[in-house]
Amino acid sequence: MIIRKETPADIDAIAEVTIAAFKTLPISRNTEQFILRELRAAGALSLSLVAEIDGKVVGHVAFSPVAFSDGSPGWYGLGPVSVLPALHRQGIGKALIDEGLSILGSLGAQGCLLVGDPAYYPRFGFRNDSGLVHEGVPPEYFFILPFSEKVPQGVVHFHEAFLAEE
Repeated sequence: MIIRKETPADIDAIAEVTIAAFKTLPISRNTEQFILRELRAAGALSLSLVAEIDGKVVGHVAFSPVAFSDGSPGWYGLGPVSVLPALHRQGIGKALIDEGLSILGSLGAQGCLLVGDPAYYPRFGFRNDSGLVHEGVPPEYFFILPFSEKVPQGVVHFHEAFLAEE
């Protein structure tokens, strides 16, 4: 498996992987491929990595900037992350996330946030933080991974692309 930055030639394959990955998830509105499209169009897809096996894109992870009500800079949101369902539980998602977090850290990011499965993301060091709020999201599904001791407080706003419907 190769983890690499996306290229323009990967965009259709990323959409296909994303649609397949979220198709049967009850928590999904099946808009993740539209979110990616809008992040790209807005120039807000800060880091986009693909997992490739035998020349085929089988996984993807996206990172985009987030804003805090306290003005803290240098933070990113993780998501969506997608792996073809037939390849789940083979470490592809973990490899994508680990590589993305490593790259963000090397670029001087302050940390990463996400909305996700409480049974999955703590293994990466993500935790809940009562000082942060993402409106409309239950706190047990909202996670933070600071890269230093400084943790922002207040309301978090993901890019408006996350409101994309189609």
